[in-house]
Amino acid sequence: MDKLIRLRRATGAALVDGLFRASSVATALVPPSWPSWHDVRRIRSVRYHGSRDAGHLLDVYLPPPSFEGPRPVVVYYHGGGFRILSKDSHWLMGIAFARRGFVTIVPDYRKAPEHTYPSAHADAFAAYAWALEHAAAFGGDPSRIVVSGESAGGNLVASIVVATCWQQTERYAAPLFSLPVPAAAVPMCPFLEISDPRRFARRRSMPIWLNDRVSEVAEAYLGDLGPRGAGRDLADPLVVFERNAPPDRPLPPFCLTVGTRDPLLDDTRRMEVALRRLGVDADIAYYPGEVHAFQAFIWRQNARRAWARIFRFLERVVGP
Repeated sequence: MDKLIRLRRATGAALVDGLFRASSVATALVPPSWPSWHDVRRIRSVRYHGSRDAGHLLDVYLPPPSFEGPRPVVVYYHGGGFRILSKDSHWLMGIAFARRGFVTIVPDYRKAPEHTYPSAHADAFAAYAWALEHAAAFGGDPSRIVVSGESAGGNLVASIVVATCWQQTERYAAPLFSLPVPAAAVPMCPFLEISDPRRFARRRSMPIWLNDRVSEVAEAYLGDLGPRGAGRDLADPLVVFERNAPPDRPLPPFCLTVGTRDPLLDDTRRMEVALRRLGVDADIAYYPGEVHAFQAFIWRQNARRAWARIFRFLERVVGP
């Protein structure tokens, strides 16, 4: 039976991965999807880490020359359950932020199951440190760095906030406490507690294929780390916020967007409660009927509304 479940999940994962990749490649062929169409320049495959791993590359999207610098910066972490997708599949986010005047950095990171926890988190932290050090060379303002991402990328965003605001002991995370706290955090439909993927099914019935997609994230990325909670704070940043312990450094403003048909909806609801208790400036929006990662479906009215809300939030907290 275990073999059948593994086969079912592997087949489902391959189909979903193929669908996303094919969609990304196909839409990238349309001229309005080209950075140059929006007067945006993309610098591809800049190495942000000393290793030669293919996962340690990032793309930089430069805003149109009409925007005078230095510009605020967005570091955008792609989703994909820590297993699939890449910076190349998320060109839309790079263009969307850059055309509004943000120097936008879209890092890749190592993927599970070959690279388990905390590989993606360590890479995300390294990319954040790189952005702080190098943003000015691309016309960015290092004092106005925003972290954003969807799904698994939203987890990385929340974990960066945890590591910069609560001192950590892990070797890969401890250095972040000496770096500036992000000016703002914008997690979209984030997956914020990886170690307990079954919590969604306990709350309401989920289709088997959907439950598989959620469960395989924890199985592939976390592997066997022992008892829940042991060394997993940065994989479960929601739990850190819910402890309601005062941070060592002030928390940044948050903007979260999620659809009401998203299986990860409860994570955003819980995060909103935790942020309010901690007194954080939090702009939270729920979009009726929208599914997971609906923000990428820019032809939909709610997606356009979500982006407009994010840009209003960012203009308020980091300036035009």
